Amino acid sequence: MASLSIASSETVRNVVAVLGDALALSPEVTASLERDTGLFGSLPELDSMAVATVLTALEDRFHILIDDDEVTGELFETVASLADFVAGKLGA
Repeated sequence: MASLSIASSETVRNVVAVLGDALALSPEVTASLERDTGLFGSLPELDSMAVATVLTALEDRFHILIDDDEVTGELFETVASLADFVAGKLGA
């Protein structure tokens, strides 16, 4: 069952920018990331060590706090799942 996306296109763009910066993705790879792009298991740059870097970058960019118990595999399933999580933290 697909989840309802709550993130605005601006939030998605900002999450993509964070992913590009935190994972040192090429501009071409960053530009190819869309809402339904798979993350963990699909992007070789996103390994278990890089997750902490991405989470810290999201906290800094969006001025949010991410608790350890909020980090699940589903969070990093797609760009949309990560953006929806951020939107939820922002109260959007």
